[in-house]
Amino acid sequence: MGKPNESVFTAEELFRAQSYKARDYPKNVAPGVENMAREMISGFADKWTVVILDTLWDEGTLRFSELARHVEGISQKMLTQTLRRMERDGLVIRTLHPSVPPKVEYRLSPLGLTLGAAFCNVWIWAVENHDAVHEARKTFDRKD
Repeated sequence: MGKPNESVFTAEELFRAQSYKARDYPKNVAPGVENMAREMISGFADKWTVVILDTLWDEGTLRFSELARHVEGISQKMLTQTLRRMERDGLVIRTLHPSVPPKVEYRLSPLGLTLGAAFCNVWIWAVENHDAVHEARKTFDRKD
């Protein structure tokens, strides 16, 4: 992901795109690292991971049931699977308190905090560009 083809964009469009970008893509990335980065991004960019990151960012430490209430529309199975993957990837910290019934809490890890900050720019982009996306969809749908 280098620079965009500048000849097809206006200076204003390029400036606006740069406002969402914190850093340049690193040069000379080893192929193995490149492949792992692609795998990581495909796992992080799913619907539920982003919502869970955002929820834990906003709410802090939550019990499983509290998290389920905050993440509207997610099934218990999908929440469990997503949290397990996020824990495996080092994005959340799961704390099991020995009690009856067992109390399990989740919070962002330092790694999850950095990913949440990176995704914040995606949320900002979505909020600022929702009208343009809506219009693009309407234009596309009229073609059919």
